[in-house]
Amino acid sequence: MSFRPLPPVPASLVASLSVFALLLSVTSSILAADAWPEFRGPAGDGIAVNQTPPLEFGEGKNLKWKTALPGKAWSSPVVADGVVWLTTAIERSATPEERDALLRNTKADEKQFKSLAIAKAIELKLVSVNVETGELLGSVDLATVETPDAIHATNSYASPTPFIDGDFVYCHFGTFGTFCVDRRSGEIVWQRTLPLEHGVGPGSSPIVHDGRLILIQDGMDQQYVTALDTATGETLWTTQRPPMEAPTGDMKKSYCTPVVATDSTGREQLLCMGSQWMVSYNSNTGEEYWRLYHGKGFSVVPRPVVLDDVVFFATGFGKPELWAGRIDGDGDVTSTHVVWTVKKGIPSKSSPLLHDDLLYLVDDNGVAVCFDAASGDMVWKKRLGGKFSASPLLAGEHLYFGNHEGEVYVLTLGADSEIVHTNQVEGQIMASPAAIDNALILRTDRALYRFEKPGPTS
Repeated sequence: MSFRPLPPVPASLVASLSVFALLLSVTSSILAADAWPEFRGPAGDGIAVNQTPPLEFGEGKNLKWKTALPGKAWSSPVVADGVVWLTTAIERSATPEERDALLRNTKADEKQFKSLAIAKAIELKLVSVNVETGELLGSVDLATVETPDAIHATNSYASPTPFIDGDFVYCHFGTFGTFCVDRRSGEIVWQRTLPLEHGVGPGSSPIVHDGRLILIQDGMDQQYVTALDTATGETLWTTQRPPMEAPTGDMKKSYCTPVVATDSTGREQLLCMGSQWMVSYNSNTGEEYWRLYHGKGFSVVPRPVVLDDVVFFATGFGKPELWAGRIDGDGDVTSTHVVWTVKKGIPSKSSPLLHDDLLYLVDDNGVAVCFDAASGDMVWKKRLGGKFSASPLLAGEHLYFGNHEGEVYVLTLGADSEIVHTNQVEGQIMASPAAIDNALILRTDRALYRFEKPGPTS
């Protein structure tokens, strides 16, 4: 690992960002109360409180604006003070011959080549958009990476979602770099490079908690959780993951996002799901509180959700399962704290959503399912159709599920849930949506949208 403070921002860049800063100061007074600061929103659970985005929308319906985005990225939008922030990667494409040569220089087996993508170089950027008008305010050049590692063909080089904390945006690209950006000036405050062999590219989003940037670093070569000082980027603690029984590093890698929870005793915990183990840590020190063995699941993507003293988590690739485990234990709690498990119909990518003691999920092949959180019993199952990676959103007493085909299914809540609308946009939905100011902020592989109901006319 290396720590390298960046040189001062050039005067020319500061000048070019003056208008950018002015726009930020103007919009901050408009929407200061509306924020969507991290992956899956203010609480990291996909629930938008007191928001009522439209149920029907599309390219020509309830569309306030649509803004084309540069590059390719599956990271979700985050919003604060009237500005939408998004990371992206501009790829320098390789010819078929160059692609084969680049892949042969990696550790990938030739049998894996068809499932991989690789670029000659990537430019990592942070892009900002005015949430009211859709105007592209500007972009911050974060880094140029020559001959980056290969990624899975369905992944991107900018899949982790950034985190807004105070005046700063924290952008994480896995092994390609971690950045703290002052969102008022556009200055890069610090940068870290934490090398990791992801196998199929980065995926775990960062969180900020009590002045610590928490990163799950579960690669093929090493697996650990670390906390960086948000002010300086320096490492505060690093804790290795529990031992795993796996023939290769491919079965040890994972891509989950941390969750902070407090149990009934008042103990605050950092829950970090990974391959084979769900683990709880002290966020201040990195000390392990407890661990729960969930089997051979690996490449875990879904972010867990918590209700009281129970955490609900999917086990990733292999044979995805849904587990409920109590968080009030110590040490190895595998034999004592499992509440229930469900072994069929569970997603390997999309995160669960928990509301009013019901768990809502959609699997990779478009089957939505609802479980009772107390028992794990199935309440209902509905086929939506399409392929799903994005996590669901709850807003205005409705569920929003977006798929790879650009369809967004809107369902009512509860045991008698119904599909009320199926909406269509252009492009592919891999990023999870946001809801602010009674509007839906939706990212596709091509553009960023704002959908909202028209206001009253005078």
